[in-house]
Amino acid sequence: MSKLVLIDGNAILHRAYHALPPLIAKDGKPINAVYGLISMLLGLIQTLRPTHIAFCFDRKEPTFRKKAFVSYQAQRPAMDDDLSSQFEKARKVIRAMNIPVYSKAGFEADDVIGTLAFQSTNNLKHITNNKSSVISHKLIDEVVIVTGDRDILQLVDERIKVYLPIKGVSEGKVYDKNDVFLKMGCTPPQIVDYKALVGDPSDNYPGVPGIGPKTATALLAKYGSFENIYKQLSEISPSTRKKLEDGRKSGEMSYHLAKIVTNVDVDVDLSTAEKWKVDGDEVLKTFSEFGFKTLTGRVKKVGKELETEKQLTLI
Repeated sequence: MSKLVLIDGNAILHRAYHALPPLIAKDGKPINAVYGLISMLLGLIQTLRPTHIAFCFDRKEPTFRKKAFVSYQAQRPAMDDDLSSQFEKARKVIRAMNIPVYSKAGFEADDVIGTLAFQSTNNLKHITNNKSSVISHKLIDEVVIVTGDRDILQLVDERIKVYLPIKGVSEGKVYDKNDVFLKMGCTPPQIVDYKALVGDPSDNYPGVPGIGPKTATALLAKYGSFENIYKQLSEISPSTRKKLEDGRKSGEMSYHLAKIVTNVDVDVDLSTAEKWKVDGDEVLKTFSEFGFKTLTGRVKKVGKELETEKQLTLI
């Protein structure tokens, strides 16, 4: 069975940086976030046994969300220099492992992840000369998205799951559709509708002022979606109806900000995502450069396990 693990590089580096104590590389600069990222990657490989791996990163250019709503994520503090200095080192290790990296100007890593997950699990329709045809390709059986951002739970379906870290970078949980409902109180597709109603303080958009989680959950349970709620306003109590009417534009904007894009124009070649190798010569050289003695032992062990497993499948 093919399994693609998609990793939100920004989210996991942030998490690793704040979860691990300071660690200094041979060049005297901080390296704890890179150490944590690679440690988590090795754990994921041992636990999830992926056939394909890819990383996605944010870019510095303003996204379409920032252009649509100037205050989007405006409250977030600037990234620590000790963390930002580690991104290129992380990319160096990822390249050494022959793992592809995807990003796109104007979009967040979430959107690129959503696109890769959607394209790898669906035969897509292609329109030329006003005629629709289906582009068939070898589909991935299962996608597991690794991130610390719960927004990505909206992508969960029969073939797409989400791995959310629970404690540091060593423990996490894989969420399927049932897990999402238990955690969020709504189905994965309804997460966008929920955020359109209640907003998201972490991303600094308002939703519909006055509509809280309990009301939003109840409305979605009864009407199914943000759009259907507004089609049935006459059925809703006067006080809640007024809040919905007054905050409609704010809610519609919040819906636009919350929804992950799944059709970003990126060149996807999943064949490159299955050519990764954790213990290649370039990896060991890079680890030596960074002073990763313990991780060197781990990648050799994981590499040996994978090679033994591969040989057993050929018997």
